[in-house]
Amino acid sequence: MSNIPENDGFRQIEVALVLVEVGGEELKLGNFVGFVRETSLVGGIETAKGQWDTPCLIVKFVLFSGITYSTITTRASATEDGYKKCEHTVKNWAFSSRDSEIKDDKCILRDLLFFLHVPRTGGRTYFHCFLKKLYANAQECPRSYDKLRFDPRESNCRLLSTHDDYSMIFKLPKEQTSVVTILRNPIERVFSTYEFSVEVAARFLVFRNFTSLSRMAKRARLKAGGVSTLDIWPWKYLVPWMREDLFARRDARISKGQSYILSNDSYDMEEILMPLRDYINDPIARDIIHNGATFQIAGLTNNSYLAESHAVRHCVLKYQGLGHYVLEVVKKRLDHMLYVGLTEKHRESASMFASLVGAQVVAQLTKSSSSSDSAINNGSEHRSLLPNSKSDANQENNTYTKLKKVSSASKDEAANSNVHPQQRLMEVGKLLEAYESCISSLRNSQSDRRAKSLKRISPANFTKEARRKVPELLLQEITSLNSLDTQLYNYARDIFAKQQALVMQNMVQAKNLPSTVDEHAYLSSGKVLFLVIACLLVLFFVFHFVNARRRTSKVKL
Repeated sequence: MSNIPENDGFRQIEVALVLVEVGGEELKLGNFVGFVRETSLVGGIETAKGQWDTPCLIVKFVLFSGITYSTITTRASATEDGYKKCEHTVKNWAFSSRDSEIKDDKCILRDLLFFLHVPRTGGRTYFHCFLKKLYANAQECPRSYDKLRFDPRESNCRLLSTHDDYSMIFKLPKEQTSVVTILRNPIERVFSTYEFSVEVAARFLVFRNFTSLSRMAKRARLKAGGVSTLDIWPWKYLVPWMREDLFARRDARISKGQSYILSNDSYDMEEILMPLRDYINDPIARDIIHNGATFQIAGLTNNSYLAESHAVRHCVLKYQGLGHYVLEVVKKRLDHMLYVGLTEKHRESASMFASLVGAQVVAQLTKSSSSSDSAINNGSEHRSLLPNSKSDANQENNTYTKLKKVSSASKDEAANSNVHPQQRLMEVGKLLEAYESCISSLRNSQSDRRAKSLKRISPANFTKEARRKVPELLLQEITSLNSLDTQLYNYARDIFAKQQALVMQNMVQAKNLPSTVDEHAYLSSGKVLFLVIACLLVLFFVFHFVNARRRTSKVKL
């Protein structure tokens, strides 16, 4: 038995159930916690001094057994009621979500392109090296990587690229919006999220302490006036959390005078940074990271715009068995998207994006020469999340030049509403050429910045070799924590295979079309030649017939 301090004349106690003395030993069947008055308890169970008094073991058994049974029954009933209530909430949301899906042809690009960017899937390269090159500044929804600060129903808003979840669609003209996204293997995405959180947080270790950091950060934000990583979901939660942890561990090393590191595993170097095993089991990670792709496409993140989404999300997190309702909704949404890419199939995904999305964007831009020119001569109004060097600027100019050739070729065909399939293949090829040159520069910039950041937490360094050393049990735990995302990724792979087959089919048809056209042209020209020869023969016979008649007439005279 353990006593807890007094509270308003009552004392909370924990009592062993049931105390039965057998041969000097106590048999404990369970524990009960309740509030009792300071005076002696009824039934001779406990006096004010906290000593046991046993006038009747039967009384103890009946009293505490009854209380325990009642407590367990009440809790079980409450749990059952809570589950049923949550099941009802999730089912209603799932039904209304399926009912609101767009049923039109998903392969046609509509007026507004919504790029639902799942974090750490490689979407930044698509944004900078595809979309930002295709759309004009005036057509790009401003500051779109955070909460909406504009009216999305404005006619000139054609591109929205954001980490916000699918609930954003309810703020958009849904019937005029096409959605695209990219998914990644859940284990790789968790690793990448952990590494990027550390990378960004480590940049702040140039400051001596949190006080100086806060001052400088505030000045920098006021001076820049733009959107930083700390403004964007989910990094506005994950980076400060990791940053605080890095500062605490650095201060602990300094206070201990510790200059050596016990571990050589970058993912388990607790003297330097939060170990991966602690990271994935923290409530913040469970709330934001695990099954993040599923919740983001479902519109159920902690950044959702819909009030009912938070109740649904709470229920699914509490009762994981309800997750299959969410998964079915998300699968349907993937089915209706214009494009679904895979990070692990980067080159194939880029080619497919150029074919399914890029070519249609170019076709749309050619409808007006002003839109085409402004899209190709895209300026620097929308700032990159990463600073561009001079070489980056030169690279972008080369990209614009290549895209201008694409647009010019398309503009020549603008008079004809039906663009020849082989012409579209040429456009896709030039888009991919421009994309490849752009990502080379972007990756170099990202790699340099990552290396500089990780130097501040040396000897920790995230490499492929370091990942291979992570214990299998930890990988299995990550997979278990991301069961919904794992199922969703497998489903996305099937969609990707179907998209790939469709693109290949279109390419084969486009390549075979010229020979068919030439054959028809040859047959047509043969028919014309035959008609000409026939006409000449008829004229020849008519001419000779007329001359013969004239000669006959002269002989008679």
